[in-house]
Amino acid sequence: MKLGRLLLLALVTVFLMVVVQCQKKEHQAKARKEKNHKGKVKPTIGSMVKPTVRKDKAAVTKSKAKSSPKTTPPPHAPSPSEPSLVHVIDRRRFEKVGESLTVKAGDTLELRCKGKSLDWTYPEYLEEEDEGRLRFIQHEKYNSLILVNSTAADTGEYTCYPLYCEERDCRRIYDKAVKTFIFFSDPQELFVPSADYYEVVQMRTNRPTTLPCQVTSPEAKVTLHREFPPEEVKVDGVEISFDLKKGFTIRQPKPHHAGSLFCMASLGDLRQISTKYMLIYVNYPASPPAPAIKASSESVHVGQNLQVTCTVLGDLNVAIDFTWEYPGEKIGRPPYTQESTRTVRAGGRSLQQSETVLLVDEVRPVDQGTYICTAQNLEGSTSISTSVVVLPARTLRSA
Repeated sequence: MKLGRLLLLALVTVFLMVVVQCQKKEHQAKARKEKNHKGKVKPTIGSMVKPTVRKDKAAVTKSKAKSSPKTTPPPHAPSPSEPSLVHVIDRRRFEKVGESLTVKAGDTLELRCKGKSLDWTYPEYLEEEDEGRLRFIQHEKYNSLILVNSTAADTGEYTCYPLYCEERDCRRIYDKAVKTFIFFSDPQELFVPSADYYEVVQMRTNRPTTLPCQVTSPEAKVTLHREFPPEEVKVDGVEISFDLKKGFTIRQPKPHHAGSLFCMASLGDLRQISTKYMLIYVNYPASPPAPAIKASSESVHVGQNLQVTCTVLGDLNVAIDFTWEYPGEKIGRPPYTQESTRTVRAGGRSLQQSETVLLVDEVRPVDQGTYICTAQNLEGSTSISTSVVVLPARTLRSA
């Protein structure tokens, strides 16, 4: 009996311990839950609907793009700023380009021109060749001109132009262009190579004449020579001047400048001559001719003869070519003309009078109309006209 009570007491004690342990665990779990709840940050509306917001933004943007009207560039958009030009020495070294630049022949040339819409010009030799040595690369903020396997023949002027564009129509802005003259120095070529041994140069009395013997090095010393008789031509900077980028320029050509000339360059122990230039003197007029026209009569009877004279008064030794347009040529009537040239004095100076006379024998009704004379010289042409009326043939009165 005593043993049964002890056993019952033990069972009750175990039960109470289990109940207390369960309550303790439940309390701890509740406490952790509350702790975790207090430590959490309540999510914002933006983060909760973030995916939805992105989708809505895209939809709104697309909707605006559809509803917005098509825009056109303003008629007077601001022109691009003046570009700048640099020479790329290597990946980390650059130099600003001045009026001229010297590069060793064989090296790669890279010029960078700042700007987004640009155009280039370069020596004509490079425009004609098709070897793929020259290429252009447009970057975000600049355009690169890259020339590989350079030669002495590449010597010349390189220019970068900003472009003004309206829709697809672009044009160069010349007053904002940046340019440089590049010498590709070659120890074996002091002159820019030429395919011609002789080059004919026509000298005009009214404009300078240039012998384009360009050197490949700015350090070369250049002189001008005459082949027959052999002599060095004096270069005084007034009558004849020299520019490393252009060659020798004869300011006001005269007959004594004509003949066979060449340039000679020397650098160190090397001496070379250029292409030979055959200079031909031509007396060019200052302007196109100014003809005057006159008919022997403004009206002529059928059967009579008609003469129409066209005259030009101008500089001596200037050739004038005359051509006629007249009514009779419509039926195949051939022109009969007489031309002459003589020297006259006018205004205290000697002038040349060139004249042509159109002869129309035994006028017919078809010869009535406009007679046009065109006079042409090396500077241009001018036309002048006069009209002639053809009257019925005269009848003899009986005595």
